Amino acid sequence: MESAEDWLVESLRLYQDFHAFDLSGATRVLEWMGDKGILVAGYESLKKNEILHLILPLRLSVKENQGLFPERDFKVRHGGFSDRSVFALKHVPDTRLLVTSGLPGCYLQVWQVAEDTDVIKAVSTIDVHETEGSLWSRVAIFSSAAPGVLHGVRLSSLKVVDLESQKTTYTSGVGDSELLSSLQVLDADTFAFCCTSGRLGLVDTRQKWAPAEYLGPSPGSAGGRWCAAAGGRGPGPSIASLGSDGQLCLLDPRDLCHPVSSVQCPVSTPSPDPELLQVTWAPGLDLCLAISGTAEQDFVI
Repeated sequence: MESAEDWLVESLRLYQDFHAFDLSGATRVLEWMGDKGILVAGYESLKKNEILHLILPLRLSVKENQGLFPERDFKVRHGGFSDRSVFALKHVPDTRLLVTSGLPGCYLQVWQVAEDTDVIKAVSTIDVHETEGSLWSRVAIFSSAAPGVLHGVRLSSLKVVDLESQKTTYTSGVGDSELLSSLQVLDADTFAFCCTSGRLGLVDTRQKWAPAEYLGPSPGSAGGRWCAAAGGRGPGPSIASLGSDGQLCLLDPRDLCHPVSSVQCPVSTPSPDPELLQVTWAPGLDLCLAISGTAEQDFVI
């Protein structure tokens, strides 16, 4: 515990400005809504959980330090309550709609951020036909004139649903029961999936299921559980894949078979809860990543 506290103190010294907001409960999601707002939600079971739209302090929205600002804290712009735990939350770009997933996992919830009030209200649900106890559906959003919701628990249940009509526009159509850990939309027709085993795939929804795949670590490696995220500021997205033992790989979607680079992050103890494992691309910095959910380090950049 003492080493963890020392690491936290040393980490705080790296920041020129540090802003905090006290949530009423723990969160597993943080999603951007526009350039100046973020969304968070609680995940506790057997209680109502808040979904909050927070506005960043003005000081964080300017490019240069311009002295003192009256607003130094995050402000709640909108809020609502979910009867379920929220394990995933996605904003539908260019709309005021949100999609959440959690437990119990029999459906996805669609929410609307009100324009004329401060309320986030539930407006519809999307059925998830495959429900298995403690498993919940991974979610990603196809942003277009007709947004689609990509979701699934296993490869066999992967599908894209039109958000307005709720008609299924794409399914994997396979019997593969591998568990999914993350889904990422790359462009209007392509998405990437990552399985808990480290298996990665790239899918073109204009064609039948025939993903380009990276099968992950060698059978003898001790990677444990894996997750992945797409991002970066190059000509095309890169994919970062993270194992619960701290192994981090960077892949080019054009050639998944040959990782561009890899590094062993300093994690001496695997995560006590692999479900919390996450890798995230910094939205405004080139080739900067954050990892969370490890036992001894919260973030490594």
